[in-house]
Amino acid sequence: MKQYLLSVYQPDGDPPPPEILDPIMEELGKLNAEMQAAGAWVFALGLHPASTATVIRDEMLTDGPFTEGKEHLGGFTVIQAPDLDAALEWGRRMSAILRPPLAIEVRPVV
Repeated sequence: MKQYLLSVYQPDGDPPPPEILDPIMEELGKLNAEMQAAGAWVFALGLHPASTATVIRDEMLTDGPFTEGKEHLGGFTVIQAPDLDAALEWGRRMSAILRPPLAIEVRPVV
C-alpha cells in the first residue's frame, strides 16, 4: 500500500477555547481509532505554533516559520491506503471533523 500525508493547515493565532476544541479533538480521536482498526493509520502528531520554529538556510539560523503567512502547518497524519481515492476519503472525513477554516492537504509519500 502507498503512504499519504494528511497535513492540517490552521490559521495563526490562539487555538479555539476548550468548549470548541475538546469535542473536535474527541471526534478526531475516534477517526484515528477507526483508521487504526482499518489498518490505514501509520502515525499522527501535532506541532507547536509556527512561532517556535527555527529555520536553517545556508548555515544561518532564523527564528519563526519559513514563510510569512496567515496559516501554518499545525500537524499531520501519515496513512497507508490502496490508492489516492481511499486516501482522499480519509482526508475528507478528517476535514469534516476539523471544519473550516482548517484545510487538509492530501499528498502521496515518495
